[in-house]
Amino acid sequence: MTVATRLARRTVLVADDTAFVRDRFRAALESAGHNAVTVQTGQELLAQVRANDKIDLIVLDLRLPQGNGVMLLQAIRKLDNRVAIVVFSGTIANADEVRQLETIGVLGYVNEYTAVHHILPSLLPHLFPKALNRRSSPRVALGIPIAYRFGNTIAAALTINISHGGLSIRTTNPLTVDTPVKVRFRLPNGNGEIEAQGRVAWADRRLGMGVRFTKIDEPEQAQIDDYVHSHFFSNRKA
Repeated sequence: MTVATRLARRTVLVADDTAFVRDRFRAALESAGHNAVTVQTGQELLAQVRANDKIDLIVLDLRLPQGNGVMLLQAIRKLDNRVAIVVFSGTIANADEVRQLETIGVLGYVNEYTAVHHILPSLLPHLFPKALNRRSSPRVALGIPIAYRFGNTIAAALTINISHGGLSIRTTNPLTVDTPVKVRFRLPNGNGEIEAQGRVAWADRRLGMGVRFTKIDEPEQAQIDDYVHSHFFSNRKA
């Protein structure tokens, strides 16, 4: 039985002014058995937060009509200081805003134009924070070949996403949480292969597993950080 099927259904509020984004996120969530509520303005968003105390996660466009970034988040927090909030990375202006958002309690970031099959893995740590490792650093979708070793076994798969502190791997045979692993991969246009040690932070047979880095050399970490930063801010709204 997977993590997602063991735990309760979640209610997610998706706030974005683009129907394409709202519809894709709603479809991905509902196909996994979760409830999805969508809004397209700041006014609609706040009305939903006032009316519905069962919302578990808000996925938020910071540039909503009738809503203004930090002020909108502060208004949400006045209404509900419990709900988890994830921000669409393409609506963030710069790294300074990321730091400001963290002080308000934003837990993570997701690319609004990520492939449909990457949506649920990106949100899973925030839907089930007690069961899965929830990273607060930005992550970006990335599907590249990866080799990982556990004990005397070497396996190959594809990544789902990557962040400063780890990566997700798509596999139908995830390892047990806390299993030590060694990973080897090459970033697109990267300078050689990256090798790192880590531990399995979460596992789900429908999605794969997340690996949290425990040891990585500084040059390789710098490659990852440069890649994440350059792609994290590549889809900003005007």
